[in-house]
Amino acid sequence: MAAPGSVQKSEEEWRAVLSPEQFRILREKGTEPKFTGEYDKVFEEGVYNCSGCGTPLYKSTTKFDSGCGWPAFYEGLPGAINRSPDPDGRRTEITCAACGGHLGHVFKGEGHKVPTDERHCVNSVSVKLVPGKSTL
Repeated sequence: MAAPGSVQKSEEEWRAVLSPEQFRILREKGTEPKFTGEYDKVFEEGVYNCSGCGTPLYKSTTKFDSGCGWPAFYEGLPGAINRSPDPDGRRTEITCAACGGHLGHVFKGEGHKVPTDERHCVNSVSVKLVPGKSTL
């Protein structure tokens, strides 16, 4: 796993390696429309990596169907995800610890039947599923 903050690029470098939609979401903190993302209803075994830098973020075993319209996970891999309050104080943003790419938001106490009582609401554009048995 990449060290926290280890992937640093200029805006021009990010634009050169990301699609326009990836740049809008990962670098400009955008959101894809709900129920449109590639991974909303995918429950294949594997690991979800940051689509910006490739850092492993989530095991597929922590993904669940929350019905929110975006992929939902109840926990990330240790040290892979940073949390910070949104400026409005209403939500907590989650970002890739290695490159700072915007993943989405985390919500607590919604009553989902998951071990952490958390929902990491993640943009499909922000992650890339690497299929297969997780060895992490």
